[in-house]
Amino acid sequence: MKKTLSITLLLLSFQIIRAQQSYSLEQCRALAMENNKRISMSQERVTAAEELRKAAFTQYLPRISANGAWLWNEKSISLLHEDALLPVGTKMPDGSFGFRQDQIKNQWMQVSPGVYAPLDASGKPFDPKVNPEKIIWKDYALLPKEAVEMDIHNLFVAGVGLSQPLFLGGKIRELNRIAKSSEKIARSMHEKEIEDILTEVDEAYWRVVSVKGKCAIAQEYLNLLTLLEKNIHEMVKEGLLSKGDLLKVGVKRSEAELINTKALNGLTLSLMSLSQICGLDPNSITSVVEEDISANPNLKEGLSIEDVYSNRVELKALGELTHIAESNLKIMKSRYMPNVLLTANYLITNPNAYNGIENKFGGMFNAGLAVNIPIFHFGDKNHTLRAAKSQLRVSELKTEEAKELIKLQLKQSEYKITEAVKRMETSQYNLERATENLRFATEAFKEGVVPVSDVLEAQVSWVAAKSELTDSKIEYNLCILYLNKAQGKDISK
Repeated sequence: MKKTLSITLLLLSFQIIRAQQSYSLEQCRALAMENNKRISMSQERVTAAEELRKAAFTQYLPRISANGAWLWNEKSISLLHEDALLPVGTKMPDGSFGFRQDQIKNQWMQVSPGVYAPLDASGKPFDPKVNPEKIIWKDYALLPKEAVEMDIHNLFVAGVGLSQPLFLGGKIRELNRIAKSSEKIARSMHEKEIEDILTEVDEAYWRVVSVKGKCAIAQEYLNLLTLLEKNIHEMVKEGLLSKGDLLKVGVKRSEAELINTKALNGLTLSLMSLSQICGLDPNSITSVVEEDISANPNLKEGLSIEDVYSNRVELKALGELTHIAESNLKIMKSRYMPNVLLTANYLITNPNAYNGIENKFGGMFNAGLAVNIPIFHFGDKNHTLRAAKSQLRVSELKTEEAKELIKLQLKQSEYKITEAVKRMETSQYNLERATENLRFATEAFKEGVVPVSDVLEAQVSWVAAKSELTDSKIEYNLCILYLNKAQGKDISK
C-alpha cells in the first residue's frame, strides 16, 4: 500500500515534469512508471489473473443454457403397419373391459348345472379369462393406421436447462484457490517488475551523472592543458623552454580533446538509454539535475533473515506456487470421489405426444440428480496422484534453493558495500595527494625546477583520481540500492 501511494504521488507530478528539460532521479522514476511498456504489460497480466479468479468463482454457481434444433425427416413414424380391427366389448360394473354372451360368435355349452362355457373353433370348451384369444367376436371397431401416425417431416425441439454441481470432490474449491494464488503471483511479479525497472532507472541515471562528471573533468583537463600550452608558448618565445616541450603539451592537448569528444558522445548515448527506460523518445531527456553525490546516502536499518524472506517478492511467488501444487494434489485425490449434479430442464417439441399426437408445440419440466462414481481406471488416477506429489516436492525444493541464494546475495551485497566504502576512502585520499602533487609540480615548473613532463604527469594523475572518486561515490549509491533491494525493502522511496 505504501509503495502504491508513493508511485501515485510520483505520477501526479507527471504534467509538471513534461515542461522541464532537466530531470531529477525521482522524476525519471515517475516517467518510467507512467510510460515503461514492461510495467504496462505486467499490469495487464495482473488484470488477466484477476478476471480468471472471478471466472473461477462462477464455477460455484448454476449453469443455465438454452438449446434448439430443427430436423427434416423423409418419413413419418407409424405405430401400425396397416389398419387394425379392435373387438367391441363391454365396460363391466367394476370398470374393467369384458363381454356379454351376445357379443361373441362362439357356441356355448353347459359344462355343469347352471354353468356355461364358450366353444373354440374346434368345438372344445375354454375359459375366456384364461384364453381370451379363442374368443370369436361378433363386432369389431376400426383403428385406422393414420390415427397412430406422427408427422415428423419437420421436427422442432427446444429446451432450457439448469445444472448445479453439488459435490465434485472439492475440485471447485481447489480451482478457486489456484486462481487466487495465480493472481497473487501476478501481483508479486508486477512488484518485481517495478523494482527491476526502478533499479534500471537508477543505474541509467547514475551512469548519466557519472559520464556528465567525467565530461566536466575532461573539459577542466583540456582547459589546464590549453593554459599550460599558452604559458609554454610564451616561454619558448623568451627562450626559456624548447620547442619540444611545446610539442609535448600539444600532443597531450589533442589527446584531451579526443577524450572530451568521447565523453560527450558517451553522455549523449547515456541520456538516450535513460530516455528509453523512461518510455520516452530517445532524444527526450537532454539533461539531468545535478545530484549531490558528495553526501553519501544512509544505509537503511538491517533486517533479520526471516523479515527478508517475508519481504522478497520471489519467495512470495514461490509460496503461492507451492499452494498451487498443494491444490493440484487435492484435485488429483478428488478424482477418486463421486460427482453429484442437480439438473432441471424444460423441453418443448413440435410435434408432441403429451396429449395425443399433435402437430403443435408442447413442453414439460423435469428435474433430477446425476451421480458419477469412478470404479476402475487402469491406474490412471494413481499415476497422476504420484506426479502431483512430485510437483509439490519440486516447489518446496525451489523455495529452499531460493532462500539459500538470497542469503548468498545478502552477503555479496554487504561485502560490496564494504569494498565501495574502502574504495571511496582510498579515492578521496588519492585525490588529495594528486591535487597537492599537481600544485607542487605547477609551482616547481614555474620556478624552473621540474620539466614540463612532470606537470603533464601530475595533471593526468589528478584527472584519474578525480574520476575515480566520482565513480566510487556512484558505486556506493548503487550498492546501497542493491542491498535494500536484496533485503526486499521498498526502493521506490
